[in-house]
Amino acid sequence: MRIAIGIEYKGSGFKDRKSQDGVRTAQDCIEKALSLVADHPIRVVAAGRTDTGVHATGQVVHFDTERSRSSYSWTRGANSHLPNDVRVLWAKQVPSGFHARFSAAARSYRYILHVSSSRPAILGELCAWVYYDLNVKPMQKAAQLLVGEHDFSSFRAAGCQAKTPCRKVTDIDLNRAGCWLWLDITADAFLQHMIRNIVGSLILVGRGERRPEWMTQVLERRDRTLAGATASPAGLYLSKVFYPPAFDIPAPASRARFW
Repeated sequence: MRIAIGIEYKGSGFKDRKSQDGVRTAQDCIEKALSLVADHPIRVVAAGRTDTGVHATGQVVHFDTERSRSSYSWTRGANSHLPNDVRVLWAKQVPSGFHARFSAAARSYRYILHVSSSRPAILGELCAWVYYDLNVKPMQKAAQLLVGEHDFSSFRAAGCQAKTPCRKVTDIDLNRAGCWLWLDITADAFLQHMIRNIVGSLILVGRGERRPEWMTQVLERRDRTLAGATASPAGLYLSKVFYPPAFDIPAPASRARFW
C-alpha cells in the first residue's frame, strides 16, 4: 500500500532534505523513524527538495509498505522516533498512482524577512534579516511583473539541473507588518535558488537602487549576473503542495501568523 505523510522541519539543523552519506538530513531522519514503525526499511519520495537551511511547513512525501498501520500509528509512532526539529503532521493511505512529486500541480513557498537595525536574537535561524529599511510598495509592483509563464534563467542557480528554465508563476503576494515582511509565491515548479534570487532582487527595489520595471528587464535578458544576490536560506519555507482534489491531501495548518 502507498502512504502519504505531511512533514514540517526546521532546516537550519540539516545539510539538505535529500539523503546524503555522512551528513544529517531530514530525509534520513524520516526514513529511520518510519522504518522503526513499519519494522522494515522505508524509502520516501518527496514533493520537493529543499536546500541546506531551508524550512518546510507543508512538505509531502510518500512511501510504500506492506504493514497495516492506522494514520494515528504512523503519525505518533514516527514522531516518537524523530528529533525535535522534524515532525510528521498527518498520514493517510493514498492510491498507488499517487506520487508526491509528479502528482503535484503546484507548490507555494513563503519567504520571511526581519527588517530591523538589529539582528533578531531568538528567531535568527527562522528568518532572513536586513538592517536597512525597505519600501514595500515598489517591491509589490516589481513582484507582480513576475506573474505568468516566463524563462527564469536570470533567477536560476548555476548548478540547477532542471531541463527547462521556464516556469509558470500563478500568484505572488508581498506584505509587511511592522518589522516583518513576507513573500508568498506559487508556481507549477521552481528552479534552484529561484525564490532566493527573486527576493535578493526585490530587496534592491525596496532599497531604491532599482525601479520596479527593472524586474522585467532582468527577466527578458535571461542573465543571472543582472539579478540581485541570492538571499539567505533561513527565510525560506516550503509552505504548501497542491494536488488534484481526488487525492484528498490535507492542507497544512498555519503554525503562526507569519509561518
